[in-house]
Amino acid sequence: MELSICYLYASGMNVYGDRGNVLTLVQRCRWRDIRVNVIERGVGETGSLEPCDIFVAGGGQDRDQVAVSRDLQGDTGRALAEAIQNDAVLLSICGTYQLFGHYFKTGSGETLPGIGIFDAWTVAGPRRFIGDAIVRCAVGGREIDLVGFENHSGQTFLGPGARPMGRTVVGAGNNGQDGQEGARYRNAFGCYLHGPLLPKNPEFADYLIKLALRRRYHDEIPLAPLDDTIEISARRAVVERIQRRGRVRAGVR
Repeated sequence: MELSICYLYASGMNVYGDRGNVLTLVQRCRWRDIRVNVIERGVGETGSLEPCDIFVAGGGQDRDQVAVSRDLQGDTGRALAEAIQNDAVLLSICGTYQLFGHYFKTGSGETLPGIGIFDAWTVAGPRRFIGDAIVRCAVGGREIDLVGFENHSGQTFLGPGARPMGRTVVGAGNNGQDGQEGARYRNAFGCYLHGPLLPKNPEFADYLIKLALRRRYHDEIPLAPLDDTIEISARRAVVERIQRRGRVRAGVR
């Protein structure tokens, strides 16, 4: 078996170690003898994305989002939207999550167009949400708690065509108001969870791999179990830190 992963905009959209999401997917596949091909697609680059099973994109600064927003209005954005309609898997974090919605209105008032994969829009808010986060979401028919770290001033709101990836247990989530975190459309997921997300949440990482294998091979492919002692310990450390500090509401830092 094999999978192909496309890492989008790696040079600019990689704050808080978001590249770790790619490394986690690759390693968890290799441990199971699933061959993985990783390609990187940057601003201005071309080439077919049709072979890609999983797309991963991270967060960045506003100046990087400007360049990415422009690039997404071309071939890359069209190919990505088509792939998602064909059930390719996407994990987008923070800045790219915002641009995979309809638009992001920056603090300076500039509106950066997105590509509308998610029925969502983002506006820069007066507060910055920073801190550990716990998000409860449905994964493979059961609920699990994801841990991560949020750092954003953008406030994202969902339209009727998107559903939240999960609900906040601790943290601000999409906008600090409605208790929602992230968005999901088909096999595309967007959220504000840095950390990076997948190393501390191996069950969610495996869920993305399963979705990709199902799409490629048109069948449910069981994954061999792995020893996740280290990953679970890292996750537990985040939860214990939150418990020691109490339920911290994210605010201005």
